[in-house]
Amino acid sequence: MTKTWFISGAASGLGLEMTQQLLARGDAVAGTSRRDGALANLEEKYRETLLVLKLELTDVKSIRAAVDAAFEELGTIDVVVSNAGYGLVGAAEELSDAQIDQQIATNLVGCIQLIRAALPHMRTQGGGRIVQISSEGGQIAYPNFSLYHASKWGIEGFIEAVCQEVAPFGIDFVIAEPGPTATKFREGLVHAESMAVYDDTPAGQIRRLIQTGAFVLKGDAARTAAAIISTADREKPELRLALGSAAYQSISKALAARLSSIEGQHDVAFAADRPDV
Repeated sequence: MTKTWFISGAASGLGLEMTQQLLARGDAVAGTSRRDGALANLEEKYRETLLVLKLELTDVKSIRAAVDAAFEELGTIDVVVSNAGYGLVGAAEELSDAQIDQQIATNLVGCIQLIRAALPHMRTQGGGRIVQISSEGGQIAYPNFSLYHASKWGIEGFIEAVCQEVAPFGIDFVIAEPGPTATKFREGLVHAESMAVYDDTPAGQIRRLIQTGAFVLKGDAARTAAAIISTADREKPELRLALGSAAYQSISKALAARLSSIEGQHDVAFAADRPDV
């Protein structure tokens, strides 16, 4: 049975991989891009099943216009994929105010507004699924990626709450958390102006790994996209989906460490309760 999809950032990375795979299997896709003509080749090949829309993730009016147009044209959209975003690299002190604002506006506020724009349509149609492309960086943290992590941890917290709010309407979520994956994500990274004082710190070490290409990208983009699609096809998928061995291992390690830490705080935590309750 064919499905209809809305995918932001459909012209590159995992968004493009998903769009190509879905169209090839016969599904209909409303794909967005910031650039005119970015999906021209696919438009020519899939005239009947690909709707291309322009969307700027930092412009709420643009988000709402694209989402409204997609639902109006396709009628029902089974899965909305919030995929567009980018990474900001630099120690917190190195980042400019403008870079911080842009990262949060795109990866956090933009994704929040995209989800908010889709919810009324999904309520009206009786349900649907929203897939948020997050990252292993939504549950772990590397030095030099503080604002990127802030955006990913933030959107995951937002979804944790919203999924409880809209479950009665038949709307559910999948948070996809890929590890380092061989896409053009690295090429799209925005770098802060480096400060020499951080050269011999963990932030400087990560910076050099990125600059030299030594940061290992174990994830395969096509396989990652296929895993997201197959999970979104399931009747009742888990909320979070770790993708790639690196993500699985790093998230498992981080969760185990946090669990161990809180277990050691039992007496202190309970001592903070009111004694009369």
